[in-house]
Amino acid sequence: MELYPGREDFDLQQRFDAASGMDDSAILGDMLAAADVVGGQRTGAIGFCMGGMYALKATSTGRFDRIVPFYGMIKVPESWRGPGQGEPLDHVSRGDSGSVMEIVGGLDAYTPPDDIAALRSTGATVVEYPEAEHGFVHDSSRPAHRPADAADALGKAADWLWA
Repeated sequence: MELYPGREDFDLQQRFDAASGMDDSAILGDMLAAADVVGGQRTGAIGFCMGGMYALKATSTGRFDRIVPFYGMIKVPESWRGPGQGEPLDHVSRGDSGSVMEIVGGLDAYTPPDDIAALRSTGATVVEYPEAEHGFVHDSSRPAHRPADAADALGKAADWLWA
């Protein structure tokens, strides 16, 4: 799912600059509509970075049986906050936190230790890779990529989704 429909050509900085204008109800509505189109008996949600943040927020919808955010922000970064943005942790607290398995890197500034502890306190499962930075699973061309950790995390995600 594209978080910036009609603006797919935005570079990373433009996406960050536009984040405060994002609207949870629109994005979660799109996620629900996509889940309905799939029409399976069980539906999972997976997301990376901002998509992971929205996967966390989807917990409150009750629509997804299993949710796997990869380094999704547990709290909205200060510069991204806006009137349409709710806190991911609040969404998790309102939903079935037991459906969530967050994958994080121990060196990821977007998921600091206090946020990870707060997420764990909801009952969500958190899998932490202590030496990993943000983005360690996807895009093998990036310096943060960690092949062994990525393979392990993807295997755990698949197991979680299919459990």
